[in-house]
Amino acid sequence: MSRLLMVWVFLAIFSYVFASTEVCTNALLPGAKGDQGETGEVGEQGKLGKNGPPGLPGVSGEPGLKGEVGPTGKMGPFGDKGDKGLKGFTGPAGLKGKTGTTCDCGRYRKVFGQLDVSVEKLRKAVQFVKNVVLSVKETEERYYLLVKEPKRFREAALNCKLRGGALAMPKTSTINRLMADYISQTGLARVYVGVQAQGRDSNGTGRYLYADSSPLQEFAAWSQEEQLQPGSSPSTNSSCVELLSTGTWAHVECETTLFFICEFPKSRRRGGGGRGTPAPAS
Repeated sequence: MSRLLMVWVFLAIFSYVFASTEVCTNALLPGAKGDQGETGEVGEQGKLGKNGPPGLPGVSGEPGLKGEVGPTGKMGPFGDKGDKGLKGFTGPAGLKGKTGTTCDCGRYRKVFGQLDVSVEKLRKAVQFVKNVVLSVKETEERYYLLVKEPKRFREAALNCKLRGGALAMPKTSTINRLMADYISQTGLARVYVGVQAQGRDSNGTGRYLYADSSPLQEFAAWSQEEQLQPGSSPSTNSSCVELLSTGTWAHVECETTLFFICEFPKSRRRGGGGRGTPAPAS
C-alpha cells in the first residue's frame, strides 16, 4: 500500500513539473540578422570530376548540301549472263520489190574472165619484182631479204626492225638451207643472222636466244670447230652469230661489220602486199 502511494506522489510531481509553461534553460537565443558581407575572391579551380552518365540523344540535324561527284572507281567484275528475253512481235512485211531485169550472163562471164587474166598478169609482175628486182626469197609464211649494207650486229637488227621485220632466224634445217643458198647465190661468204648468246645456263652451257627472244631449241648448225667446245660460252664480244654460205654457224664479234638477212611475215590480206612486204634495200 505504501508503494502505491509513493508511485502516485512521484507521478503527481512529474506532471506538475512538465505542465509548467516556464522552462528554465541555458540555451542562447539567436540575435537579429546582420548586414551582407563583401564578396570573397574567386577560389582556385577544383579538380576535374568523374564523367557523368551520357545524356539523351539530341535531335537529328538538317541534311547537308550534296557533295561533288567523286572519281570513278575501278570496273567491277562482269555479272552473270542474264536470261534470254522473250521473243518480240513479228514486224510488218516490207514493200514488194521491183521486178528484176534479165541477166546478160554471157557478157559478165567475159568481163570476169578478163579480170582473172589481168590479176594473173599482176601476180606474175609482183613475183618478178620480188624475185628479180628485190632478190627476195620466200616460203609459205615469210619473205627473206639479203641487205648488202655492212653493219654491226645491233645496227643490223635495228635496220631490219625499221623495214618492218627482224634479223632472219634459221629455226629449222629447211630455212637454214634456204638462207645458206641465198648467201651463196649472191657471191657472199657470211652474214649476220638473228641468234645471239645470252650468258650461261645452270649446267654451264651457253644460252642462246633468237631475235624474237625465243630460246634456241632442238635445231642448231654449229660448225665443227664450235662443236669441239660444247660446254664453253662465247665471250661478250663474240656473242653474236653468223651464217656461212656452207650452212654452218659460227661466233663472231658483235662489232664486226657484215651484210645481213632480214625476214618479214607474209600479210594475211588477199593479194599479198600490206605490212608483210619487205621494204626495198637502199
